[in-house]
Amino acid sequence: QVQLVESGGGLVQAGGSLRLSCAASGSTFSLYTIGWYRQAPGTQRELVASIIISSSTINYADSVKGRFSISRDNAKNTVALQMNSLKPDDTAVYYCNAVTLTPFGFRNTYWGQGTQVTVSS
Repeated sequence: QVQLVESGGGLVQAGGSLRLSCAASGSTFSLYTIGWYRQAPGTQRELVASIIISSSTINYADSVKGRFSISRDNAKNTVALQMNSLKPDDTAVYYCNAVTLTPFGFRNTYWGQGTQVTVSS
């Protein structure tokens, strides 16, 4: 089991910045990926950015490339999402996501409670 607790988020004007943080606890030794998804009203949840733990490979959604940056603090088991040049289209609930891999190759997915990001025009 992995527990994810998010912090950050809030209301910001377009062009501004916000930083989200997620603290992971529990079976973090089995983490395969950790990252952020978002969901705007009436839309499906979509990947924002993620890190493959073993290779430190980072993936970003095309819509956030060059504006958002994901980073991980291994010692503290936290992952942060620095969001710059925010746009109204970035308004959504942001969820921390973690995927673990069992020795038998099974994947388990965990979600944080979500944090609201609102960008005003």
